[in-house]
Amino acid sequence: MESALAANQFLALSAILFVIGVAGVLTRRNVIVVMMSIELMLNAGNLVFITFSHYLNDMSGHVFVFMVMAVAAAEAAVGLAIALAMFKNRETVDVDEVNLMKG
Repeated sequence: MESALAANQFLALSAILFVIGVAGVLTRRNVIVVMMSIELMLNAGNLVFITFSHYLNDMSGHVFVFMVMAVAAAEAAVGLAIALAMFKNRETVDVDEVNLMKG
């Protein structure tokens, strides 16, 4: 049974999500929002993997998505720990106001 949506529609949605993520990374200064934008970009990539995996009848895309999800979970945990440490030390999570190179 063929899906109601064509592959190009999934790829267009993925491209839109990726562009929104890039815009969030480039325009926002809050560390939490930047991390959420990176997660959105990773999920856009996951959608591409799932789309090609479905339309090519190959399960390797699904396996790769699980690997990306595991790396994204680790990235989120480390990123939130860094954001918490930034807030404890500098009382801000704004990227512009925190200079980590200072002693």
